[in-house]
Amino acid sequence: MELTLIKVFTPTALAFFIGIVITPLLSAWLYKHRMWKKKAGKGIGYGGGATPYFDTLHSQTDTNTPRMGGMVIWGSVLLTTFLLVTLHVLFPESIFSQLDFLSRSQTWLPLSALVVGAIVGFLDDLLIVTGKGKHFAGGLPLTQRLLVVGLTALGIAWWFYEKLEVTSISLIGYGSIELGFLFIPFFVLVAIAIYASGIIDGIDGLSGGIFMFIFSAYAGIALFQNQIDLAAYSATLVGGILAFLWFNIPPARFYMTETGIMALTMTLTVVAFMTDTIADGEGVSVLPIIGALLVLTVLSNIIQVTSKKVFGKKVFKIAPLHHHFEAIGWPKEKVTMRYWVLGFVSAIIGILLAIAL
Repeated sequence: MELTLIKVFTPTALAFFIGIVITPLLSAWLYKHRMWKKKAGKGIGYGGGATPYFDTLHSQTDTNTPRMGGMVIWGSVLLTTFLLVTLHVLFPESIFSQLDFLSRSQTWLPLSALVVGAIVGFLDDLLIVTGKGKHFAGGLPLTQRLLVVGLTALGIAWWFYEKLEVTSISLIGYGSIELGFLFIPFFVLVAIAIYASGIIDGIDGLSGGIFMFIFSAYAGIALFQNQIDLAAYSATLVGGILAFLWFNIPPARFYMTETGIMALTMTLTVVAFMTDTIADGEGVSVLPIIGALLVLTVLSNIIQVTSKKVFGKKVFKIAPLHHHFEAIGWPKEKVTMRYWVLGFVSAIIGILLAIAL
């Protein structure tokens, strides 16, 4: 047990310290090259209309705070993974060989999803801050980003179905539900839904704190299910997120934006399915509980757009919900801290349900 805990928590601490070390260099590069929006606000929302409330709230920060802060997260995770693999190769008979969590059976798939999301998200951010190209001045179109998420999820879902012979999911308190070939489209739909929840990234420290609790919960679930490599990977993500939060707590030095959100949401999908039937667990069905605030964020957007289209009026001043709280006068810090509290409670409830039922 001691060695197991060392394997899980050593990469966590290592990723945190690596993130702390690389951030000043990254931050200097971001500010030197003015890697922020050249025009504040959204301009056009997801429903196709103007976003005056949002544009007003963010007019002072969008054009002087760099994007791409998510590089701290996946950069520290990748560097930690590379370092531990290298130490394993160089000193195969030492304790370092026990710390290497990169394995084909547990971590190759979620790490691959992380890398794909990081690269495509970085490209989107780069197009936004440079404003180059008539068709890409606002970043990659949502349809293209969804296509990347969908195709990546399709490939991973096929691997689950064909190579790992996973054809079912587990429902809390009920047991296994056989999906057969429908497992593949179900996986893709879950991946797209989780990516859609990335709109929670909108206030200093908000998304980082929520994802920290989510991956902490899955680290605990994987550890309980004896998926030690997956637990170490999830905990390493927590270390990277904590390093990011060190610099993202208000006033933020930079924003996570798409390169971080896309990486985290895509890898979260794989982690959830890795802790499901493949490990006799319930990782997918507890996801809406552990990530309750992600669900609430997406629902608030759906409600807002539907209400505007059908009834011609808004339910919230701004959607998603955390911006509504801003608009009615809550300080950003209050919104963030209360979301963190709820995120922690949701994670605890999810863990308890996953290990007790």
